[in-house]
Amino acid sequence: MRALFFSLFIVILDQFTKLMVKGVSIPFFGINFTGMPYGVSRPIIGDFVRLTYIENAGMAFGFDFGGKHFFGIVSILASIFIIIYLFKMRHSNFSFRISLALILGGACGNLIDRVFYGVFFDYGPLFYGRVVDFMDIDFFNIKIFSYNLDRWPIFNIADASVTIGVILLLFFHHKTVSTTIETKNIDTADKQTEV
Repeated sequence: MRALFFSLFIVILDQFTKLMVKGVSIPFFGINFTGMPYGVSRPIIGDFVRLTYIENAGMAFGFDFGGKHFFGIVSILASIFIIIYLFKMRHSNFSFRISLALILGGACGNLIDRVFYGVFFDYGPLFYGRVVDFMDIDFFNIKIFSYNLDRWPIFNIADASVTIGVILLLFFHHKTVSTTIETKNIDTADKQTEV
């Protein structure tokens, strides 16, 4: 299943970028990379695109609902569901499968942070990790109720992957479902003709 290799690529890219921002030390392999200081911003394209290292315990883009275990369990269940669905839809449109692969890769990327980063970086038990975010992009200055939004919430590769995957899924799902229904109707008509 080529789509699962795409998910694996997203997970590897996501984890690599997070470790480059956060820093990592594995003395056994002689790896010691410092990373960025927490909360520091570095310009990439002026002030429009910045690299800003923060961590959050919530979902995509730092939104937080529920407890620590909630997101881990939901991510695990969602990942299992997507893998099963990918298997069932393995003969469907490749674009549709890629959209599911993007969502799966993003969910797994942030799941690794939530489940293992607390233990790996020695600040909490399993399921008490924080998600590393670093992509900081300028946004239109909009005021919603009493909240002023002038920058997009800081995010990571996994968040971007899930967002792009959902947008593509919405675009390709109707096409895939229509094609599947047409194929089933043709198969049913063929079986009735044979009888």
